[in-house]
Formats: sequence, C-alpha cells, structure tokens
Amino acid sequence: MAVAFTSDEKARIACTLVDTAEQLFAAQGLKKTSLDELVRPAGIAKGSFYAFFDSKESLYLEVMLRRAPRMGARLSEALGRPVDEENLVCLMRAITDVLVDDPFYRRLLTHTDELTAVSRRVGPEQLARVMPQIVSPVLDHLAAGQRDGVLVDDIAPDTLLGVIRTVGLLVMNRDRFGAGYDDVLEATIRTLARGMLR
Repeated sequence: MAVAFTSDEKARIACTLVDTAEQLFAAQGLKKTSLDELVRPAGIAKGSFYAFFDSKESLYLEVMLRRAPRMGARLSEALGRPVDEENLVCLMRAITDVLVDDPFYRRLLTHTDELTAVSRRVGPEQLARVMPQIVSPVLDHLAAGQRDGVLVDDIAPDTLLGVIRTVGLLVMNRDRFGAGYDDVLEATIRTLARGMLR
C-alpha cells in the first residue's frame, strides 16, 4: 500500500534527497550511488523515491539546478564588467576557483559520462534548464565583447567558451605540474586572455 505524505513531509523528504544526492554524487558519482544510500537519510523506502523523482538522473539534474545559481554568482563579478584582458583573466580565475573549491562541479568536469547519462535519461531540453544560469551569461558576455570590437570576431562565442574551459584541464591535472602549478596556471590564463583579444 502506497504511503501518503503530507505536503510538509514531501517538502522535507525532497530537500533531504537533494541534500544527500549533492554529497554522494560529488563524492562517488551517479553510478556508484545507490537508491538505498539516497533514501536512508530521508527515512523512506526505495519504492517511495519515485514519488519524488523519476530516476537518479532526474535527481542529479535537480542538484545541478540547485547549484547553478551559486556557480553563476561566482562568475557574476567578472561578467558584470566590460570585456578586456583583466576581465577575461578574472573570469578564468573564477572558473578555476570553482573547480578547486566545488567537488560536484569538479567531478562533473572529470566524469563527463555522468552528464551524458543524465542528458540521455532526462533529455537535453531538461538539461538545458541549467544553461541560462551558467553558460548563457558567459556566452552573452563573450558575444558583447565581440560586438564591442574587443574580442576576436572570427571565432564563435561557444568556441571561445571552450577555450576558456581548457583552464579546467590544468586544475584537474595540477599534480603533474608540481611546484610550478600556480605559475603555469597564471601564464596559461594570461596567454588565453591575450589570444582572445582583437
């Protein structure tokens, strides 16, 4: 027999599921996180999970949606200023800081199969709900820099964003650079910023 939850219980349980998922997905990923681990803190049975989320992937999307404003806020300072070399450097530093400080986004970058699994299960249109909060403002910022004649205009904004995202590869491989990591990261950020200028 199905358990009927009050609206307060539903809200509490949904919040607990998202809180738990945020920690577990960051620590061990989508595949290794079991339904048992997700529902235990909420005090519900595995079958009751589906009264709240269609799948683990839809819960993963909910975690992304919850975290997106935080990520956007970390980038907002750089996005709020006109595009120039220092602004681009500031934007790339903000991205690298997120990857250093945020285990969820770090895992998302290093385990792209998880994002693919989420997209396959919930659909790209659902995943696109995250875009307006993180990616779209950066793309708009880069396009504005092109319109203002500051950034190269023969490279699409989404390609420029891909160039910016390459600094994340340094963060993910920082152990390969040893004591010189900070200098390599700073030089890479500065070189990429200068290379995007007109």
